[in-house]
Amino acid sequence: MAHKTNAARLLDQLAIPYELREYEVDPEDLAAESVAAKIGLPPEQVFKTLVARGDLRGICMAVIPGNAELDLKALATASGDRKIQMVQVKELQGLTGYIRGGVTALAAKKDYPIYADETMELFDTISISAGVRGLQILIAPDDYLRATKARLAALAHTKK
Repeated sequence: MAHKTNAARLLDQLAIPYELREYEVDPEDLAAESVAAKIGLPPEQVFKTLVARGDLRGICMAVIPGNAELDLKALATASGDRKIQMVQVKELQGLTGYIRGGVTALAAKKDYPIYADETMELFDTISISAGVRGLQILIAPDDYLRATKARLAALAHTKK
């Protein structure tokens, strides 16, 4: 059985129901689409958490569908920044406590502002990283939004 991560422990504390789902990790392929295939969900239902830095407000997290790309302009608008860019992979662990492929907005090192793509509400259940590679949390979008205090915005555009 999968060990409890900080993300799962946070959900337990908040009495929020969720399901843990393990999958085989390929370090060469950490794409959300691959994770989706491994856990048997469509990629638009598997949300990835990206970390960005704005010129005015600093670090924030964007939670978008696995098959989409982050619209940086839309995130800047939502966060109140003029310009925003993705943080470098080498910064992820220091900022969030998580490694690439395992970043989640749940129980991150600091409480950063979190913006979730509004398509999240189209599903009964979404999947997000449990805070480690190889483990996903399946959760109702409303429960996820409550646990992360995320704000909804139109953040994603489908990959070309």
